[in-house]
Amino acid sequence: MTVFPAPSPDAPRLAAGVRLAASTVLGTFGVRPFRARVLENKATLNDTLPVHSKWWRDHAKVEGELLYVAIGDSAAQGIGASRPDRSYVGVIADGLRETTDRSVRVVNLSVSGATTTLAVRDQLPRFRKLQPDVVTVSIGANDIADWNPATFERNIRSIFAELPAHAVVADLPCFYFPQNERKVAEANRMLRAIAREHDLVVVPLHELTRRQGLRGILTQFARDMFHPNDHGYAVWAEAFRPAVARVAAQLGARADALTVGGRS
Repeated sequence: MTVFPAPSPDAPRLAAGVRLAASTVLGTFGVRPFRARVLENKATLNDTLPVHSKWWRDHAKVEGELLYVAIGDSAAQGIGASRPDRSYVGVIADGLRETTDRSVRVVNLSVSGATTTLAVRDQLPRFRKLQPDVVTVSIGANDIADWNPATFERNIRSIFAELPAHAVVADLPCFYFPQNERKVAEANRMLRAIAREHDLVVVPLHELTRRQGLRGILTQFARDMFHPNDHGYAVWAEAFRPAVARVAAQLGARADALTVGGRS
């Protein structure tokens, strides 16, 4: 008797990913009715842009013992996630609350569609008014579509020059397609070099997303096959986790020192 292995717990998700990827490829090449489906999927996610933006604006008003500020684009907004707080920013904030046992106010400065140019123009002026305990930066993915190395380098220099020493920055994620990956490799080389000049920690988002491979492509992307879904954002948050944990530990050490100092 032939014994067949039990299906993997994520087999339905994998099968759904195969269907989504196939329809996206066919739709991208103009095959009907797949083209209409691709446009519908993109439109569905576009409808969530104002919803996510309002959610983060409302939650920025909630007070907290710690202030976490995020600079970024639609990934920081959590487009593609089932809820805004399941973006990597939301997962990081929950981790901070758990590890520090303190309340956390999140000011998410990110804007969907932001390039490094728009981040310098719109996000940095707001950032200057804040004194964050934790800072994460993930910006630059939208620069790849209209790649200009000189502009990217100039903007990254402007952004990194404004960051505190404890800020945690990510390199660009894996784009998988060779023509884009060549641009991403150039962008990441510049990003890491400028980060070294400012002694900033760079988390390996590109390497971690690249390692997800084909299974990651099929199970960790939203309906537009561009933005991560909840599972994809969990991978992004994991890339940040060790560096943010070190920042949280330093915050705890400073709090303990202040407590001891107050008792002496």
